[in-house]
Amino acid sequence: MHKRIILFDGECNFCNSSVQFILKRDKKEVFSFASRQSEIGKQLCKAHQISDSVDSLIFIDHNRTYIESTAALRICLHLTGAWKCFYALIVIPPFIRNKVYQFIARNRYRLFGKADTCFIPPRHVRKRFL
Repeated sequence: MHKRIILFDGECNFCNSSVQFILKRDKKEVFSFASRQSEIGKQLCKAHQISDSVDSLIFIDHNRTYIESTAALRICLHLTGAWKCFYALIVIPPFIRNKVYQFIARNRYRLFGKADTCFIPPRHVRKRFL
């Protein structure tokens, strides 16, 4: 049973880089991953009533769903190093935090490009991809 799942845009270079970033800093291996475009990603979105119009990284933590900046900050809580400190930004109201998040999300393909192929995780972490 996967308790903490990160759903990401498998076509987005920035999202794929973010997954690789998280993998390197998730020493306790608390996260599992799935592309939103995958069958399991679609099933999870349906099960958690996440609309296709949600343009965000999605973090499912023990059946609670988080999107946008809240998802990113909650993920930081589980990373090694000083990344946990970023969670302090949670005190900023979401309507302010999410403006920055939404700007990046809207422009991610233009800023970071779109992948022609899906990210293939290295062999040692494949078990963490659903």
